Amino acid sequence: MGWFSWIVVGLLAGGSARMVTGADQRGCLGTMAVGLLGALVGGALASWAFDEGIGDFGLRSIVIAALGSILLLLVLQAVERTGRR
Repeated sequence: MGWFSWIVVGLLAGGSARMVTGADQRGCLGTMAVGLLGALVGGALASWAFDEGIGDFGLRSIVIAALGSILLLLVLQAVERTGRR
């Protein structure tokens, strides 16, 4: 995938993860960063579990990236909650 495809996947994955988890608004760059990091997490977990990670730009890549982003946001929310106590 090219860099523009990764930006699109990052925005879609980060935005969908933010909607699912109810996370705070982080702005366009924050959403993209969460999506891209989530894509790395999701791709690593998918390649570990299924011997195939994120390769092409498609629905499967967006779903894996979104699942990784949701996992990342849930971890971030848990860390933020324990930091407030």
